[in-house]
Amino acid sequence: MTIAAQLISTPRLDLLPLDLDHAPEMAGVLSDPALHAFIGGAPDTPQALRARYLRLTAGSPDPAVSWLNWVIQLRDEARLTGTVQATVTVADRMPVAEVAWVVGTPWQGKGIATEAARGLVAWLRDLSVHTVVAHIHPDHHASAAVARAAGLTPTDERHDGETLWRRTLR
Repeated sequence: MTIAAQLISTPRLDLLPLDLDHAPEMAGVLSDPALHAFIGGAPDTPQALRARYLRLTAGSPDPAVSWLNWVIQLRDEARLTGTVQATVTVADRMPVAEVAWVVGTPWQGKGIATEAARGLVAWLRDLSVHTVVAHIHPDHHASAAVARAAGLTPTDERHDGETLWRRTLR
């Protein structure tokens, strides 16, 4: 099941399929080191982010895995504010999407991540994805709130210190 990212529109946002040209603006959006508190690493330079985007837009080397990546555009301001992503695989003959999101510090607390995650989950449901999962650090309360708003619930499963959240769509 190969899937390609497509434009997803919500009331305030456009989720734009990732493009190399997004790297310069996104490097600024993602430049706050605090964004890496739970995921590790450090902000990428525009050049490093472009190189990463080049790998992501090339797609997974495994034809059974779809890498789907979007930038979040706040439509009225025509400004990029973050990213959402989904990695779709098949488990027990059912499509499963692992999702993640990040919103730049200046735009946090405005419901952007929640709206983007809900839009992404709705799009995945329309594609007949069976299950959506997310891995969230137990101390990352904002991300847990986004997952909950998108209909995911925490499980007892842990991977690398993170809680597995799950929503069955079908």
